[in-house]
Amino acid sequence: MSDIVKPLRAAWWLPLLGLLVGGACALAISLLQTPLYTASTQLFVSPRESVSTSDAFQGSQLSQQRVTSYARLLSGDEMARRVIERLDLDDSTSDLRGRITATAVADTVLIDVSVRDESPRQAQGLAETVGSEFIAFVAELESPEGGGAPPVTVTVADQPEVPDSPSSPQVSRNTALGLLLGLLVGAGLAVLRTSLDRSVTDPNAASTLAGAPVIGTILRDGLLEKRHLVVRSGPGRAAEDYRQLRTNLQFLSVDNPPRVIMVSSAVPSEGKTTVVVNLGLALVDAGHRVTIIEADLRKPKVTRYLGMVGGAGLTNILAGTAEVEDVVQHYGSGELKVIAAGPTPPNPGELLSSSHMTGLVERLRSDSDFVLVDAPPLLPVADSSGLAVIMDGVLLSVRYGSTRQDQLRQAASTLERVGAKTLGVILNIVPPKAEVASAYGYGYTYEAVTPDGKHKSP
Repeated sequence: MSDIVKPLRAAWWLPLLGLLVGGACALAISLLQTPLYTASTQLFVSPRESVSTSDAFQGSQLSQQRVTSYARLLSGDEMARRVIERLDLDDSTSDLRGRITATAVADTVLIDVSVRDESPRQAQGLAETVGSEFIAFVAELESPEGGGAPPVTVTVADQPEVPDSPSSPQVSRNTALGLLLGLLVGAGLAVLRTSLDRSVTDPNAASTLAGAPVIGTILRDGLLEKRHLVVRSGPGRAAEDYRQLRTNLQFLSVDNPPRVIMVSSAVPSEGKTTVVVNLGLALVDAGHRVTIIEADLRKPKVTRYLGMVGGAGLTNILAGTAEVEDVVQHYGSGELKVIAAGPTPPNPGELLSSSHMTGLVERLRSDSDFVLVDAPPLLPVADSSGLAVIMDGVLLSVRYGSTRQDQLRQAASTLERVGAKTLGVILNIVPPKAEVASAYGYGYTYEAVTPDGKHKSP
């Protein structure tokens, strides 16, 4: 049941869309159809007059045996031809035959006959003519060869009336069926969509693919996506997510906690730079000295997110044209230091895996409590492979519903191949209504406190 309920909750809009589309299509088709009117008559099959009980019983059996055959004759070509000739119609026999329905009522000598037509009066006239013509037709068929009265006679038991409303299309029924069919199709598409979705949406699957635990879940926040910086002073959800990530990171290894950490992702646009910046700020709020290295030399974003200058930086240090003190920038109170990427070099991968980079990392390790390195994505380029080796560990940013499972598996394999340690996975940009959000939530709402001690929503 959970395999069905979970996809329906995740893609609830598909059944709703199917419901609306199915109902609208059924309604439109019904309204576009030409209305048809049905006139009905009933025929009674009876034996000739009996002089004895035995004759009456045999006649009754004969009548019951005849009604099934008569029903077939009523909707046959001969009856259609007779009616067309009688009324001088332009219809073909096959067309008229398809509009005549005859049904033998079980265990009786009655035959129900109905005729459909676009005109209610024409439908009544056709039904009336079918009855009179069939009586004559039966008289011809049942008359003995030597003459005499036929053993069976047919009479009209119920005269047809002019119908006052169309019998088809049945707009209400068709619309209801369209709604139901659309709902079922939408639900099926939702389940199929989930079964075909190879993106990472489950924390347990992410942990298995990466070979490391999920240490943080960052819920989607419209303001964070626009500004890339959380409101640190408030009790907002994004700020709390990063505080929780900070706590989990500090408890990864109590005896030997990681201090130089590379943050990367499998592919671009997974939110890794936003994670680096806000995790750094969260660590600073806890009283730590933090240095962020903008090591994504091809597409640097740290300085842009923090509103800093992106001129000289890491590449100048590694090339020997500048010292750390010359390019380091301070953010806020000064506990957060940032080393920008600097000019884009022709060989980013060689610079990041050089001995100069190793020396820089060791120097910053002694000057800071934490060194966070914003590294390039692992799969598009090889820049991060050599850099990951000199780190204490790597955090992988995984975008919920976007990063594919094979991409995460390949990124983890890349780190394992070079001997780097994957510290954990950060499930990023998670929709608030996703099940993983409730699994990693805190079970309460965030409220601000007014000076009089009352709570109010932020």
